[in-house]
Amino acid sequence: MTDQYGGPVDESCVLTEGPWTHRFVGANGSRFHVVEAGTGPMVLFLHGFPEHWWAWHEMLPAVADAGFRAVAVDLRGYGASDKPPRGYDGYTLAADTAGLIRALGERSATLVGTGAGGMVAWTAASFHPALVRRLVVLGAPHPLRLRAAIFADPRGQFAASTPALKFQLPRYEHVLTRDGGAPVEELLRRWGGPQWVAGPGFAAYAERCREAMRIPQAAFCAMEGYRWAFRSVLRLHGYRFVKLMQRPLVTPTLQLHGAADVAALPRTAQGSGRYVVAPYEWRLLDGVGHFPHLEAPDVVLGEILRWTKS
Repeated sequence: MTDQYGGPVDESCVLTEGPWTHRFVGANGSRFHVVEAGTGPMVLFLHGFPEHWWAWHEMLPAVADAGFRAVAVDLRGYGASDKPPRGYDGYTLAADTAGLIRALGERSATLVGTGAGGMVAWTAASFHPALVRRLVVLGAPHPLRLRAAIFADPRGQFAASTPALKFQLPRYEHVLTRDGGAPVEELLRRWGGPQWVAGPGFAAYAERCREAMRIPQAAFCAMEGYRWAFRSVLRLHGYRFVKLMQRPLVTPTLQLHGAADVAALPRTAQGSGRYVVAPYEWRLLDGVGHFPHLEAPDVVLGEILRWTKS
């Protein structure tokens, strides 16, 4: 239950009814909340931070209407999915995605990931290539591009990553959920393109993200992925992760990036194609920030369908 001024809320707040079905699926040792619509080849959607499956609520029926099985998942630690205290490293998140594809009865899927979910999508396609038929990445550089740019571009990507650096602070999750999750809305406002932030749907979307982040443990779990990304730089399993990610990607990859993205800079993302030996396309979206799926949904939908069908 919730109090008026933003106490913890129940995870039922993300079980919104609509032209889709809610299910709970066991994969990789955890229980995941998935939302699906339609039948046909599967398109699996991975949300970013500070979002949950609702990031795709307009895409799901549209992709289903185009003849696909559209599935959005709450990533480990988010929404109504399990929130174990560990497992937020790149290896486990990629294995979650692979396990979900199998648990949903599919041999392979098109993977669409945005932001932090885009990083998971890059990794899943790299570590489990047989399961990822096609890859669409929004607002997410290849993990090795991001890692290199944070060190090599101090005034650019390092400065842009300052909010995520704050996530390293112990107990920062309590800051994130303060004032009914107001800092969540501040991040959406900071990272979103100006037109979207000033538009009619922003307030309602921000309210949903604020509410979902106040589900007990969700904020802590959301921080853990970022904490691993930074801590692993100095650790052996982080070094191994980098070595594995250097293998060229054999999945046909479409990369869409907002020209106004201030969280993952376009110049950081632009060199990601060097890691792909399969067909690869890059498209920069004018006036769009870190959330292309919300800021330019018609363009993104058209590109997803084109790439999935091609």
